[in-house]
Amino acid sequence: MSRKDERTLVLVRHGKAVPKDVDEDFDRALADRGRHDAPEAGQWLAASGVRADLALCSPSRRTRQTWQLMVPQLSEPPPTTYEDRLYKTGPDELRAALAETDDGVAGLVLVGHNPGIHELARTLCGDGPKHLVRRIHDGFPTAAVVVLELAGSWKSLTAGAGRPTAIWAPGD
Repeated sequence: MSRKDERTLVLVRHGKAVPKDVDEDFDRALADRGRHDAPEAGQWLAASGVRADLALCSPSRRTRQTWQLMVPQLSEPPPTTYEDRLYKTGPDELRAALAETDDGVAGLVLVGHNPGIHELARTLCGDGPKHLVRRIHDGFPTAAVVVLELAGSWKSLTAGAGRPTAIWAPGD
C-alpha cells in the first residue's frame, strides 16, 4: 500500500458536559471534569505523534470547547471546520461527511457525540490488537480518543476498514 492510500482517523468524543436540564442541548457547556479532561486528551494526542491535516467538529458548545482546549496542546494544530450536520448524528451520516474529505488529507480528526461517534468507531473497527478492539466495543467515554488506520480513500470507508492503533480515555 502506498502512502497516498493510507489514512489516519482520530475520533474524539466531547468532554463531560453540564447536565441536560441546565441548558438547551446544543448550548450545553463542558463541566469542570470536561474542562480538565480535554487538555489532557490534547496532550496525549500530541505525545502520540499522530498528525492531522484537518479537523471536523460538531458546532455544539461542548464539542467546540473540547476541541478548543485540545488545540493548544498540539504542536501543529490542523485547520478546523465546524459542520452543522455533525451535531448528534448517526454513524452513516458521519461516514458520509468523511467521504467528502479531499484525498490529499492523510490525517483527520472528527470531534463528535455519542452514540454516533461510538457506533462509527465500532463499525469502522476491523482487525487489530484484540485489547484495542475490545475496548472500542466496550464503550467510548467522554473526552476519549480513538486512532484508526485506514486504507483507501475517504470515499471508500466501509465497515471493518479501520485498524485501531491507539486509544486514550481519562484516567489512562
